Amino acid sequence: MVITKTMERWSPLVVLLAVLLLWQLAVMGFSIPEYIFPSPTQIAAQFAEFKGPLLEAAWKTFWVTMLGFALSIVVGVLLGFLIGSSRLAYTALYPLMIGFNAVPKAAIVPILVVWFGIGLGPGVLTAFLISFFPITVNIATGLATLEPELEDVLRVLGARRWDVLVKVGLPRSLPYFFGSLKIAITLAFVGTVLAEMTAGDSGIGYLMQTAGSQQRMSLAFAGLVTIGAMAMAMYELFSWVEKRTTGWAHRGSQAD
Repeated sequence: MVITKTMERWSPLVVLLAVLLLWQLAVMGFSIPEYIFPSPTQIAAQFAEFKGPLLEAAWKTFWVTMLGFALSIVVGVLLGFLIGSSRLAYTALYPLMIGFNAVPKAAIVPILVVWFGIGLGPGVLTAFLISFFPITVNIATGLATLEPELEDVLRVLGARRWDVLVKVGLPRSLPYFFGSLKIAITLAFVGTVLAEMTAGDSGIGYLMQTAGSQQRMSLAFAGLVTIGAMAMAMYELFSWVEKRTTGWAHRGSQAD
């Protein structure tokens, strides 16, 4: 079967419509109550009824996530550069980072509430803590896997270690960097919503927590859909930027 560009372009929409149709038929066929598992039409009705509160909560969650995500980029790139460029830093810091990343972030949120109170602080910091690790690892990997032969040639030509890392290593790490951004942004939304559900007073997570306590599952699912839509939009944005800045790294896989 020959796969055309038109098929590739429309395949996500076709799959989405098929899933929604099967979902709707399953709820109707098994007569599942709305307070247990709402149908797509019931969720859509909640979007229409609570459009204002959903948009307001989505905006709050979005900019809190972006603050935490921006912080994760800064820290992740700096740590990744340090770990990837120094064997000593790799040996000293990498095990500690792995151990910290394994700690459930849900267990950290109550501590952040004690330190920073309910509101903005825990959301930003949870988004940061859950998303900086992929960026660090990918930047470090991009630098650490620089070909020794290439580095030797550059050294012979008079390049210093710093020149090799900045002028060759960092550009070579861009595909790793954008790959990590696409993962980290989705994790950042997870962190923000987790903090909002645990210690928030606004945002999508708080809205979902309130709706769940009132057994309004349709509204809670509307919040889930909103989070998913925002994460997908940011993922596609980074994919678009990646294709236009690192096309040289993908030209073979994207050849017609």
